[in-house]
Amino acid sequence: MRKSQKRGYAYEKIKARQRGYPQGGPGSPDYIKGGRRGEVKRWSRPVDRGELIKLRRKGINEVVSIKGFTEPAKEYAKEKNIRLIQRKKVIVRKK
Repeated sequence: MRKSQKRGYAYEKIKARQRGYPQGGPGSPDYIKGGRRGEVKRWSRPVDRGELIKLRRKGINEVVSIKGFTEPAKEYAKEKNIRLIQRKKVIVRKK
């Protein structure tokens, strides 16, 4: 495993603890708190629309990303009622 991957996992664990109750594992959200099922992404590029589609199929309704989101991803999130957060700033709010 590369050093950058280890930093990514560490970041995901920290953010999951800050935002709710950590879950993790393949096929499950990184954290759950109330009705929020969240996923944390620490990628070197912005999260795209395709990834949001996959996450929505898993039942995720909140995504935290360090690098942000592409414009098509933001439009998709507004349309499908997914909350997007870049670092600590809410980019797209749920209706």
